Amino acid sequence: MEANRLMTSKRDELRKLLADVFLLAPEEVNLEMKRESVNTWDSLGVVALAVGVHETFGYHLTPDEATGLKSIPELLTLLKSKGVDIDG
Repeated sequence: MEANRLMTSKRDELRKLLADVFLLAPEEVNLEMKRESVNTWDSLGVVALAVGVHETFGYHLTPDEATGLKSIPELLTLLKSKGVDIDG
């Protein structure tokens, strides 16, 4: 049961981060979002996302990683490859 709470907690943290960074209502956030579908995922959004990921999950995105992201699934894959598993 504890693992389920942790998994939900990390996903909830990510959803909150995305809502805060991209100025979205919580119901607008989904983990399949693509950069082109989010108006606020611009250069400032890239920086805010990188800072938020570092503060929330402890991983520092390189400038190339941050600017190269095209979707939330890509972010999840990148984080997992660096040892930060949102899925538990």
